[in-house]
Amino acid sequence: MSTTQKMMKAAGFLMAANLVSRFLGFVRESLMAGLFGKTGATDAYNTAFILPDLLYWLLVGGVLSAAFIPVLSEYIAKQREDEGWKVVSSVINIMFLSLCFLVIIAMILTPKFIALQVPGFSPEDQQLAIYLTRILLLQPVILTLSGITMGILNSYKIFWPSALGTVLYNASIIVCGFIFANSGDAYSISGFAFGVVIGAVVNFMVQVPYLRKVGLRYYPIIDFKHPGVKKILLLSLPIIIMFTLNQFQVIVNSNLGSALDPGSLTAIWYSYRLFQLPVGIFALAIGVAVFPTLSELATLKKTREFLETISGAIRLVIFITIPVSVGMVVLRLPLIRVLFEHGEFGPIDTEITAIPLFYFTLGITAQAIIQILPRAFYALQNTWMPVGLGVVAMAASIASMFFLVEYLGHGGLALAVTIGAIVHMSLLFIALRRMLGKMDGRRILFTLIKSCTAAFAMGAIVFLWADYIGLLVGTGKLGSVIVLSSSAVIGIIVFAVISKAMRMDEFNMTMDMLGKKTRSS
Repeated sequence: MSTTQKMMKAAGFLMAANLVSRFLGFVRESLMAGLFGKTGATDAYNTAFILPDLLYWLLVGGVLSAAFIPVLSEYIAKQREDEGWKVVSSVINIMFLSLCFLVIIAMILTPKFIALQVPGFSPEDQQLAIYLTRILLLQPVILTLSGITMGILNSYKIFWPSALGTVLYNASIIVCGFIFANSGDAYSISGFAFGVVIGAVVNFMVQVPYLRKVGLRYYPIIDFKHPGVKKILLLSLPIIIMFTLNQFQVIVNSNLGSALDPGSLTAIWYSYRLFQLPVGIFALAIGVAVFPTLSELATLKKTREFLETISGAIRLVIFITIPVSVGMVVLRLPLIRVLFEHGEFGPIDTEITAIPLFYFTLGITAQAIIQILPRAFYALQNTWMPVGLGVVAMAASIASMFFLVEYLGHGGLALAVTIGAIVHMSLLFIALRRMLGKMDGRRILFTLIKSCTAAFAMGAIVFLWADYIGLLVGTGKLGSVIVLSSSAVIGIIVFAVISKAMRMDEFNMTMDMLGKKTRSS
């Protein structure tokens, strides 16, 4: 089996696992919507994630996404695994101890942070957000262990334990939320928060047995002078800065959203979750699958294969996400009805949530490509360039928020995120092309044109079908399920037929990823 085939197989598995995980995530969101609707309690719950996420990305996320895998892959490729394990041990110990210290400080300062984060909240909602934040602050410490474990296994191109862990993570949240939540008591939403912490533990534990299979060797050391540790810390520094600044963007979004009608932040959150569905299932899976290979190819100076891998990944996410984006625009109302409209979440809430979803959906492909391009820089052990470009894109997004929220309300906040993603993608592509000399731009452009042609034709047919069948079955829960499912099937068939008729290589790549044999065009 070739390297490309192995990557496609790994990506296909990750997509399947991500699909299950995301499905459970929407079961979780649907359960919460039915119990608590779109209220101050759900706003408080979503706000409570900001500080824990900030700490995680401050110390862990940047290390894992930009430095850990490339450096460990380099030691593995050069047959120096024992030395690599010493580096891993030092990094684990540094991050774990630092994070424990910061979590204690954050527990103390949570009230001040929440007051700064959401000044528009009522006193009751602020107190609930403080309570939930302190529960969720336990999560980053556990996620550090599971994240590092995932990084180690991915460096050895073992992906499925961490994928299974994410499925069990969401399942744990659903179980705990279902058991403890009570729609009459806002504080009972904490059942979901406790489920997050328990899910993080389960996520870590399911991966541990596979560390022994790759020959885990742990050393109780902290060696700041080791060249490998220095390299990881230096490569991580710009990513840490970037993720910290990204949280500033989240703070601005929440700050502006807290001054809008109650539930506006929840509408943004639910629509953002829907928008992230194709990005998380398809683009992230492809990015995770190709990253170790990119790191290995960069170490071995195989420039041609490196370019082919990047081009293939970009063309594949374009081919997959363009039709998904068009389909979500056309079917956004029945999609929200099926997933969220029950219990306390009514038809008006559906209409309100569909507004930011429309604007988010316009940026799906840009967000998907952003899952690929920075990893090319990280594999080349250049982390400053994508971070600098990310800061520029973030500034564009924040400036857009202040302008657009005046005219489009919570929809403007969503559109600002999309604008930032498009700017970020464009800058990354230009910079990587200058660094590598070429980027297979012609093939990527042809894929974009063909994918848009097939997707717009598909969208027109799906729109007509959904409008026709909707008149027959209505807009209730069952009717929306029929509209959504039948339209999705028709859309997939139409897009597949058109793309195959146009002899798109990406169609065959997708079939390979799904484990289907295809003949070359």
